Amino acid sequence: MDQISIQPAKTRLSHTLGSPTGKTFTSDLSVSEFALLDDVGYQPLGFVMGTSIYHVGIQIARWGSSQELTVLTQAMYSARELALSRMEAEAAELEADGICGVHIEMNMYAWGQDVLEFIAAGTAVRSKVNPGESKRPDGKPFTSDLSGQDMFMLAQRGYVPVAFCLGTCVYHVAHQSMMSALKQTGTNVEMAQYTQDIYTARELALSRMQAEAERSAALGIVGTNLVVSNHVWGEHATEFLAMGTAIRPTEKRHSSESISLTLPVV
Repeated sequence: MDQISIQPAKTRLSHTLGSPTGKTFTSDLSVSEFALLDDVGYQPLGFVMGTSIYHVGIQIARWGSSQELTVLTQAMYSARELALSRMEAEAAELEADGICGVHIEMNMYAWGQDVLEFIAAGTAVRSKVNPGESKRPDGKPFTSDLSGQDMFMLAQRGYVPVAFCLGTCVYHVAHQSMMSALKQTGTNVEMAQYTQDIYTARELALSRMQAEAERSAALGIVGTNLVVSNHVWGEHATEFLAMGTAIRPTEKRHSSESISLTLPVV
């Protein structure tokens, strides 16, 4: 059970449109996103967020060995999941159908290299016509990192988001020996060990993201993004983070009209 309460946020949430007494909404939607979501029947309720400040434990890695750094991988995954779950709790407080435009940030403070803050934020929305129909099969609000424009296109084609999925892997790439480095001096040659290690690490991250989508009973994942970060662990320890939005089909199709691109002339 989460030991952190969202009570500090309830005063703010009580004044947003999603609450019984609220009269205005807050959001991080652009004007275009607001208009497009409104067109497919979503009403913004309030800006929701979750945070987790996490202490990363000690990880031992051998200089000449390639391996996943499991302590660091688990820390990065657990901290993000805590932030996401608290964001979802705020959305549930507003009785939202889902959260659009989910984004995750990571901050480092002066408290030390082993202390990181993870923030998850987005805009809680609700269907104006059939509240609750867009929720996940388990009754929780959906989460999505798609833009308002992408949400519009999904709805046009009869799909809804299910869950924002992620997979992570922190991997240590073995250092080259002095002899290996000398052999490559002045030559064009693939660095096979580096290639294999990076390939392996990316596959671990992608497979974990895919497993999350499968657990949520989704049809597939759209908007997959693969981010590579070195953080503070050293040049041979790298995090691979795969993110995307799992979707499912519905029986409702808003329109079959084609969408045209319009560019402003300045």
